[in-house]
Amino acid sequence: MKNCIFCKIIEKTLPAKIIFENKDFLAFHDINPKARFHVLVVPKKHISSLESLKKEDREVIGQVFFVIQKIAKKLRLNKKGYKIAINVGKKAGQLVDHLHFHFLAGWKTKHQLENQKIP
Repeated sequence: MKNCIFCKIIEKTLPAKIIFENKDFLAFHDINPKARFHVLVVPKKHISSLESLKKEDREVIGQVFFVIQKIAKKLRLNKKGYKIAINVGKKAGQLVDHLHFHFLAGWKTKHQLENQKIP
């Protein structure tokens, strides 16, 4: 799609801090992170949202979880824990009309927050 920011990143016409790429996916750091580790995992095929998936997308979308496993290992977070989120639609926070998976990790636990000394 010609005006899609993520398609431009995939085409390398816009910069991004890429951490993973294969023939079907690109993963890069979010420019507005919500956690210490916030990576966007994007299929190279332009799919507007989860609601736009077609049966022929099944195989590539099934691969995303293996890509996420590789990213977790690369970031050494596979044993520490992480969250995957998908925003579907503007009212759910989807800012870019290109399906993407948020890989988030590195929050402080409730115990760490409760015992944090505030100056």
